[in-house]
Amino acid sequence: MTSLDEARSLLREFPVVDGHNDLPYALREQVRYDLDARDIATQQNAHLHTDIPRLREGGVGAQYWSVYVRSDLPGAVPATLEQIDCVRQLIARYPADLRAALTAADMEAARAEGRIASLMGAEGGHSIDNSLGTLRGLYELGVRYMTLTHNDNNDWADSATDEPNVGGLSAFGREVVREMNRLGMLVDLSHVAATTMRAALDTTTAPVIFSHSSSRAVCDHPRNIPDDVLERLPGNGGMAMVTFVPKFVLQAAVDWTAAADDNMRAHGFHHLDTTEDAMKIHRAFEESHPRPIATTATVADHLDHMREVAGIDHLGIGGDYDGTAFTPDGLSDVSGYPNLVAELLDRGWSRSDLAKLTWQNAVRVLGAAEDVARDLQETWGPSNATISDLDG
Repeated sequence: MTSLDEARSLLREFPVVDGHNDLPYALREQVRYDLDARDIATQQNAHLHTDIPRLREGGVGAQYWSVYVRSDLPGAVPATLEQIDCVRQLIARYPADLRAALTAADMEAARAEGRIASLMGAEGGHSIDNSLGTLRGLYELGVRYMTLTHNDNNDWADSATDEPNVGGLSAFGREVVREMNRLGMLVDLSHVAATTMRAALDTTTAPVIFSHSSSRAVCDHPRNIPDDVLERLPGNGGMAMVTFVPKFVLQAAVDWTAAADDNMRAHGFHHLDTTEDAMKIHRAFEESHPRPIATTATVADHLDHMREVAGIDHLGIGGDYDGTAFTPDGLSDVSGYPNLVAELLDRGWSRSDLAKLTWQNAVRVLGAAEDVARDLQETWGPSNATISDLDG
């Protein structure tokens, strides 16, 4: 049996729980939620990284669908509700393949039925508009994690890719974390500044997750996790779900992206401009400066290091498919997870270690958050604090 055959066999028993997939936002941007125009029951290779045939091929058993909206978008709350509605439409449209999941028990039930457990994560605290009541509303609608920031700071938490504002978490930010603990909503520390990571770990009484982040020691990007934070995961009980985005996992790609962005600005364009004139500049740069290519081995290097620092009980996978323009060789779409498992098998990872990585850790962490919430709800009621109350 080849390593790839062994990987596929393992994934039939312990399928992948992926921490972050941006399919709902891709559907919003491409077809404004017209699910007939992007019928994921059939392969959508020309448009998407994700569809049901490739999820099946990739051995995915549970997916946290991101209900992300841009942090500079006016009306973030209704836009987030539209994203939630999109996920619910997908689950209703494909009941033979997708099953709504709110709990760890739901995840196990979906696995027993051979369906893909479908959970939701809100990407960025701007989605609650500084309102704990809105946070509770998202939980009631099925959101089971919230990333505290996206690429920009919000009023109460600092992002990894913005200038420091509140020094990690403000008093209201700490109250958000406590209310998430009380609800049973996982605190997601991808995208946040290292100061925010540490402040959240100081505040939380439940396990945290990193839904799609890799190792900063292996690739020095501020989106990644420093070793001192990884070292705290065993004490917290949480997990870091490695991401595949080349500019976060390959140092040469980090450096190339910085140079490409500088080139765009030098020609008078915003570095994220995708107009035709801007893309001409970008394509010319890429022709003269070939883009570095990440591979399955690149991602495995992160997992090797993260296992050494945090331990196997605290690792998972969060590919960020349909949220990135570029993917590693061997991990081009959601069908690629067996290639990563095969690479890890070749590096000597055991079947029991891989079962934890793909399935068991993620189920355990959600279940532990549920246990903490049950205990807290016996003594705490909902917080009605406001940002003006706590932050002035």
